[in-house]
Amino acid sequence: MATATRAPNTMSPDPMLLSVVLPTDRLNDKGRPVGELRAELYSIPNAANALHVIGLWVQSVGVLVLARIWGNPIGWVIAFLLMGRSFARFAILAHEAVHRLLFSNRRINDWVGRWLVAYPAFVPLEAYKRGHMAHHKEEFGPTEPDLMLYTGYPITSASWRRKLSRDAFGSSGWKNLTPLIKALGSPTARPIALPIVLMQIPVFGILWLATGFWWAYPVFWLAPWMTVWRVLNRLRAVAEHGGLQASSDRRLTTHHVHQSPWARFWMVPFNTGWHLAHHVDIGVPFSKLPRLQAELEAAGYCPQGLEWPSYIALWRHAASRPVEAATTVAS
Repeated sequence: MATATRAPNTMSPDPMLLSVVLPTDRLNDKGRPVGELRAELYSIPNAANALHVIGLWVQSVGVLVLARIWGNPIGWVIAFLLMGRSFARFAILAHEAVHRLLFSNRRINDWVGRWLVAYPAFVPLEAYKRGHMAHHKEEFGPTEPDLMLYTGYPITSASWRRKLSRDAFGSSGWKNLTPLIKALGSPTARPIALPIVLMQIPVFGILWLATGFWWAYPVFWLAPWMTVWRVLNRLRAVAEHGGLQASSDRRLTTHHVHQSPWARFWMVPFNTGWHLAHHVDIGVPFSKLPRLQAELEAAGYCPQGLEWPSYIALWRHAASRPVEAATTVAS
């Protein structure tokens, strides 16, 4: 698909691109699949998702085991970075569980989503679900939980560097960890925070057993969550909705970015990079999102010029506001 850049000082596509092409015989007026296509795309691959959960844990612990076997400091640095990537994977599978698309059995979906995916990665699944459903109900609406991550783009390059620096050096991570600690002292918030804290005990033990070092947990679990994962999370959030607007047209609320193997490895695993398709229909499991995206493109819903050519191109544009035009934009 050919691509086009956005106009200066805006992240939104040219309104001329957003022609009305729906419904079709395969998609309704919102872009959601109908008929046999709907039945096909709505099916949840339980066995494959079970393997994804197992594989997530094998990879997360395995990189530390390999670093221990190698014994080279470079291996530990690589492991540290890869653990940040692991939290991206935990987050996306938790996201899938929130949509009840991880397993077709709801009790299994919720249990695995809480104890094997969300809680180990410091995600309060119940609270996250409430906020995330508000996000889908109306992106950029009055109850949007992540509005501060999305608004104000493009920003200046200096502001962009400050944001990423706060993420990379733990300031953002501490800001996210502090409410969890404080929640333990609140009778109303404790039931949400306590399971997360309790789940860190077996994680601590698993990492100690796998590496032989008691400090593996603070150095290779907590620290990457507070640093590497914060950078990846911001980069992904900006790439999903940065600088867009409230609209009933998902093409104005959600970016569509060309997917590369490198980006999918580090930042947008489990097909989450097909984010426009996800917002068009939140009932489609992640494994089917590329298929839905292909249907949207075939219908003309995603015309030439809508797709960003790469994440780097989007981020560069997101940090392209001239200083003189940004006096009212918060850093």
